Amino acid sequence: MYRNDYEDSYGQERTGDEVYSVPVRAGKRTYFFDVKATKGNSDYYLTITESKRRQERDGRFTYDKHKIFLYKEDFDKFAEGLQQAIAYMKENLLQDIPERPRRDDQDSYKAEKDEESF
Repeated sequence: MYRNDYEDSYGQERTGDEVYSVPVRAGKRTYFFDVKATKGNSDYYLTITESKRRQERDGRFTYDKHKIFLYKEDFDKFAEGLQQAIAYMKENLLQDIPERPRRDDQDSYKAEKDEESF
């Protein structure tokens, strides 16, 4: 997703209670992990937003968005369930798919690939 797409699609929803934000681009989708403060700034929660860019028939772009609100009392249970589901998929359903290098390993991975091409 291009920078102006990010700003146009997501910036409209932003409010002053945002504390921290991480966008994760994944193909046609972008996921936003936003830490937000409650109205009185006395508590915090996480929103997870999936945004998918879509082109209308008239050529305009729109964004389909789905949002989850995750509150602190559910963090551990949510993380545990997510980890279990991912582990199950990796062990039972995605065995034939090679793992992609982690983001911090991509520079060394790219360097290795470049060396192999010589």
